[in-house]
Amino acid sequence: MSPLDTAAAACLLLGAALTLSASVGLLRFRAMLDRMHAGTKPQVVGVLLVLLAMWLHRPSWRYAGPLLLVAAAQVITVSVAAYMVARAEYRDQSSRDDDAPAD
Repeated sequence: MSPLDTAAAACLLLGAALTLSASVGLLRFRAMLDRMHAGTKPQVVGVLLVLLAMWLHRPSWRYAGPLLLVAAAQVITVSVAAYMVARAEYRDQSSRDDDAPAD
């Protein structure tokens, strides 16, 4: 087994573990902002590590382009989705505060 294969296996296992921890966090956390954090941070790093493992398995420029494209799309879409979820939660919380009876 070459050093690149060993590095690819380590990245793949670590990426899978981070992605699994993100899914466990989504199920266990109660607060929406906690779930949002669990669903974005470790999940993105896990996917990026899996993509790195894929490139380490076949290190050539032919595979680097599509993998970089997927990595960029992942980083951009997750940050935008997290912003939209936080904004929706803020609006929902604000409307609940407005509907509360005044003391």
